[in-house]
Amino acid sequence: MYMVITCFFHNMKLLVVVPVPLQSVEVQVDVKDHVATVVSTLLYQNKEEKPIEAVFVFPMPSEAAVCHFSAKVGQTLIVAEVKEKKQAREEYDDALSSGQQAFLLEESDQSPDIFSMSVGSLPPGESASIRLEYVTELDVQADEALRFCLPAVLNPRYQPTGTETGSVTVTSVPSSLVPYDLIFLARVQSARPISKVESNCTMDPLEFLSQDQTAASVKLAAGHKFERDVELLIYYKDTHEPSAVVEAGQASAKAGTLMGDPAVMLSLYPEFPKDIMSSVSSSGEFVFLLDRSGSMEGGQIASARDTLLLLLKSLPMGCFFNIYSFGSTFEQIFPESVEYKQETMEEALKKVEMMQADLGGTEILAPLERIYSQSCIPNQPRQLFVFTDGEVGNTKEVINLVKSNSGSHRCFSFGIGEGASTALINGLAKEGGGHAQFITGSDRMQPKVIQSLRFAMQPAVVDISVKWDLPKGVSATVLSPPLTSIFQGQRSLLYAQLTGQNKEAAEGCVTVKYSLAGRPTENKLNFSLKPTEDTGLTVHRLAARSLIRSLEQEQGDHRGQIDDAKKKEIIDLSVQSGVSSSFTAFIAVNKTSGEAIQGPLLRRDVPVPSNMMMVGCCMPMPRMVACSMPMRMMADRSMPMGMMADCDMPVLDALEIDCADVMLGAADCDDDDFYYDDEEKYALPESKAKRDPLLELVSLQKASGCWELEPALAKAVGKTTKDLEDKQPSAAKKEVWATILALVWLHGLKADAKDEWELLVMKAVTWLQSQNASGLAECVEAANSLLGCSVQKNALGI
Repeated sequence: MYMVITCFFHNMKLLVVVPVPLQSVEVQVDVKDHVATVVSTLLYQNKEEKPIEAVFVFPMPSEAAVCHFSAKVGQTLIVAEVKEKKQAREEYDDALSSGQQAFLLEESDQSPDIFSMSVGSLPPGESASIRLEYVTELDVQADEALRFCLPAVLNPRYQPTGTETGSVTVTSVPSSLVPYDLIFLARVQSARPISKVESNCTMDPLEFLSQDQTAASVKLAAGHKFERDVELLIYYKDTHEPSAVVEAGQASAKAGTLMGDPAVMLSLYPEFPKDIMSSVSSSGEFVFLLDRSGSMEGGQIASARDTLLLLLKSLPMGCFFNIYSFGSTFEQIFPESVEYKQETMEEALKKVEMMQADLGGTEILAPLERIYSQSCIPNQPRQLFVFTDGEVGNTKEVINLVKSNSGSHRCFSFGIGEGASTALINGLAKEGGGHAQFITGSDRMQPKVIQSLRFAMQPAVVDISVKWDLPKGVSATVLSPPLTSIFQGQRSLLYAQLTGQNKEAAEGCVTVKYSLAGRPTENKLNFSLKPTEDTGLTVHRLAARSLIRSLEQEQGDHRGQIDDAKKKEIIDLSVQSGVSSSFTAFIAVNKTSGEAIQGPLLRRDVPVPSNMMMVGCCMPMPRMVACSMPMRMMADRSMPMGMMADCDMPVLDALEIDCADVMLGAADCDDDDFYYDDEEKYALPESKAKRDPLLELVSLQKASGCWELEPALAKAVGKTTKDLEDKQPSAAKKEVWATILALVWLHGLKADAKDEWELLVMKAVTWLQSQNASGLAECVEAANSLLGCSVQKNALGI
């Protein structure tokens, strides 16, 4: 398979014919409750006349535990071993130099959500089938769905100035040019019936495999290109209840080791007292950090602006807030956080409306350092909201900075668009004691962000402890990091190794104790110690992954230094469990091969889809594939510096192309020379785009929670000013009538968006109650008559 890639440089167009040895990707996903086992089979074939080395750099869920890697060449199956990374690389190089085939799989040194697969040497006409397996937990969404994502899009990670270049480099093309196909099948099994399965891709109808609908399968429609992330949303009936899975140890492993002893996975869904949850905190310092790098251009920055509008309208009176935005540099609206009131809200909104994706790269570390340098406000708990498409090269450094400041705030993170780094987004929330959300495809950002705002307004859970009540002779060693945050209705996972035996008692109990709003609270989970059948080693691998990640994060400073003793502990655990780490790699060598290679081994980089957009200083530029041509145009910085300054893409030297495979054609650039990814167009900001009616109404609400009777309100609800004035009850004040009208419109016509407006409606109700106004029932009746609704007064909460 060959691929023609059009590369654009300043006033020059290059046509590059690139052989792509990866022919197809076949993925099978087995979901059991909230855990997925993913098996990917990649078929490689060398259709060239010389031996090649194929290198594929691809994204991986950061929470995944990679546990198997093998290759089949002809009838020979080679199963890879986990070894220390340096040793594995040396064995790979030695094998290639001696003419043997070798296969290497390793995690990026910079980020755990990027892997590199090297296949070499592949003789002319030879094929190789690569099998990669991992297990992963599924995230719980705002609507209680479980989210599985098979990442395909890997945007080049922006490398901040002055930082070391990572060990892997991304070779990317526009998603419409991905040259290999994807075959995808998912099988879902649960103790509870499956309600439905939704996807962002075209799927064949869901097929139930049992009468009680506890098992089902679904597959992608035929002919799907692996050009976008594949997302599944799985809905169970009566789901998300506390549960425990006990798994027997590996028979061949030594007792007393992690793999030899039984392991338990606890899924906890804490329930907070209703009287505490019925009240929303009116205090807090809310800091919003928005990515304005070039890759946020288009719909992403527009959605982020709308979301900030909704957030600002939903904040409670009396809190404090500030908004930072970043790219290559950063800006802040106020020198320090200010009290939330009408004047400060209006000033902030005016500046938010002007925000564009015009700040260049993705330097997130500097604004975080500035935020943390600001003193916390007494009795105003700091809540940090980070919005980014998550494409940075110093992921570990950023996460460690958040971790070192975790005692002073909670961090809520949002990955925007396909290709967002799961390592960065999940890491920020985990180390910041907050919650992570991903917004992809046609998702509305607002419901997910407001859910996180609700979490931020929950009282902070403190003094968390976990008590194990096990039979005599049985003990538990917790393998997960300590619980530092708990939210109402959100799952918390705990892994533990069970040591010892007791034949008489077969039950255990875990009690989670904590303090909530000054009140001691606890949740209990009783579970059977009898191992569950047919789990394989899924729980052990996830537990090993959890422990490995915890050890990797136990580092002295935010720059990620780790001592030799800790590194050895991680390597030993990775080798024992067969689960990858940042210090190990999978290595497989076909020792039956060994013919000497004549001439140099050609490297072929397999491209992945990218949603990156190059933005020049004076005109739009297309997304580009990273090419390392003989003239080294990118590496020599021959592109004008003004154009490089705004690029949210690092300078890459990835794709080494043999001269015989290159055709060059130069021509003056004009608009027709540019291509775009799919149907997305690069568009200059519209002066005044038509706003969603809901957001139009929201934009008119005052900081106190009320609306005013004005022409803009009449337009927002689809009426004239005269209509509103004629229907106003004579005894009602204008602001009271306007506020009731807005509430009836929201409840009657926008009930499906309740998750978005519920918090600001609570503000409005609080304002109405403070007015001690009479005639509210008449206002509700008049609003229903005007809008054609039938909303009851008690439904409004007044």
